[in-house]
Amino acid sequence: MRQRALDTINLKPADRFAHTEYSMEYHETLIQKISGNTKENPARIRTFYDEWNYDFLWVTDGGLHANWGERGRATDMGHAAYNADGSDQRSIQECPFKTPEDVWNFDAVKEYGLPDFQKQVHAYQELTNNRKRNFPGQLSTGGYYPTLISGAIASFGWDMLLLAASEGDKFEKVLESFFQFTLHHMKAWAETDVEVIIQHDDFVWTQGPFMHPDYYRRVIIPRYKKLWEPLKKAGKKVLFCSDGVYLQFMPDILEAGADGLFFEPDNDFETIAREFGSVACLVGSAVDCRDLTFNKWDAVQASMDKTFQLARTHCKGLIFCTGNHIPANISDEMCEKYIAYFKENSIR
Repeated sequence: MRQRALDTINLKPADRFAHTEYSMEYHETLIQKISGNTKENPARIRTFYDEWNYDFLWVTDGGLHANWGERGRATDMGHAAYNADGSDQRSIQECPFKTPEDVWNFDAVKEYGLPDFQKQVHAYQELTNNRKRNFPGQLSTGGYYPTLISGAIASFGWDMLLLAASEGDKFEKVLESFFQFTLHHMKAWAETDVEVIIQHDDFVWTQGPFMHPDYYRRVIIPRYKKLWEPLKKAGKKVLFCSDGVYLQFMPDILEAGADGLFFEPDNDFETIAREFGSVACLVGSAVDCRDLTFNKWDAVQASMDKTFQLARTHCKGLIFCTGNHIPANISDEMCEKYIAYFKENSIR
């Protein structure tokens, strides 16, 4: 299974479509049923991944200084209920940045401090070793989450970010500091033996870009390319991940050096498969979790069939998943129907 994921990312032939999912770990009763183990048994997740044909595990890590709120100013925008019992709900906290000037004068490196480089390399290698030991059947990635825009969201919250972004030159200096902070971690990942890196950055909205497209192509995407230079030099594969609709930037992301793309189903799968399936690993599908949630099996089946058909025709490498998660409010019955259909129809 691990080798299938590597072959898929490298656009080599595989016996079936590779597979992963997000958020299935919230489905405690289903995991216990499938694994035969209670929550206290650490083997239950590994057994579940194997039984659900997982080939690939999405992993990022913010590093030794990941908790920015303990090191400087950061904005807690709260958290909606996602767990089945709502235990993860958290109220929004007051933003410590009061004016756009506060944001324009911000420097992420000075605010949060860079971790010692060799200690960070060691920590990332230990994480990689532990993942290989705990989940030998799956390919676990390295990666980084709060890259440029996601970093700015974590620090400023959306309101102050949007106000500060209204003056592009001033905001670019702020993004440069997040770039330097992220680059430190990309260089550290490059020193490890992990094969694949996820660069996560939620740089658009569901409706698409919230800044002028030229700004993305002039300020943001060239910095991605620089982040990936040490990784590519070390022989790593780089997969880019963002929420929202970024279809118009996919050619730019690939030209900058990404080997693959994660995407939500609001991005048109047919267009992605036809235009990029021969040159990049695609991680996603046409399946929308909202159809799974509201028990629309006919729509789910049609989306799965559409994905398989397009992928067989156009994609050299597909890691199949529901791109906007399988949250806890989707029934166990629907989940089991979904994975059974995948197993029956995922042969290349």
